[in-house]
Amino acid sequence: MIRGSIVALVTPFTTSGTVDYKALRLLVEFHVSEGTNAIVAVGTTGESATLSHSEDEDVIKAIVDFVAGRIPVIAGAGSNATAEACQLTEAATRAGADAILSVAPYYNKPPQAGLLAHFRAVAKSTNLPVIIYNVPGRTVTDIADDTTLELAEVSNIAGIKDATGDLDRAKYILEHRPDNFAVYSGDDPTAMELCLMGGDGDISVTANVAPRLMSSMIGDALVGNFSEAEAANNQLRGLHSELFVEPNPIPTKWALSEMGIMRSDCRLPLVPITDEGKIAVREACRTAGIYL
Repeated sequence: MIRGSIVALVTPFTTSGTVDYKALRLLVEFHVSEGTNAIVAVGTTGESATLSHSEDEDVIKAIVDFVAGRIPVIAGAGSNATAEACQLTEAATRAGADAILSVAPYYNKPPQAGLLAHFRAVAKSTNLPVIIYNVPGRTVTDIADDTTLELAEVSNIAGIKDATGDLDRAKYILEHRPDNFAVYSGDDPTAMELCLMGGDGDISVTANVAPRLMSSMIGDALVGNFSEAEAANNQLRGLHSELFVEPNPIPTKWALSEMGIMRSDCRLPLVPITDEGKIAVREACRTAGIYL
């Protein structure tokens, strides 16, 4: 089971809009050296919605190559079309990922029976562990708790990324899950509490900018060191919120550019950060001990 602070990695682009593989290598080395426990490639924060299928596979393969087995690589491979989700999953498997992150189908609003059929098909398309991803704030579709627990009985559906921020729901899943089913936070502001409740880690946006502090905080929470986890989390609270002051990953990419790691470019329809956003992110970074 993958546990700890898992970064939802941004995808760097050049000024011409192509993937910047030199910057991607630097990002991977930054995270390995700073104690990140695993990487999610081409998830929402990685602007997967703007990547072609061939770019998806190439970026996953590049990250796998750069990591060279030092930490696990989880590949984002979701779609609102089940056949496409299976194709993306097969491509991520070929690219050498260690696990798959598969988002709930968006826009077409399937019923719970449709979600069960969708994720079972995705799981059948790979021999890798599959982590289902519930983020109704983006997808509208909400994976019901009992649907999650039914999917947990599928042999290679290995966990859930719960981005609802609803700790009562997380508690219910934790209390009723099989022993081999992981529960990850997908909501940085409540990640510490979920881990203290018995969760297995956090798939994090904040970890892009503050990987060492996030890894320390989540690590302490996983072993029940409340005071240490709380102290770190208090430093991180500003980042948890201000990295979403404008649509993700606009603020995160700007912070990383100010840190000298990569350019801040996003693909349209995302646009550069505003001056007001810069002020908010800079202050949040300062509180976390990062001086831009």
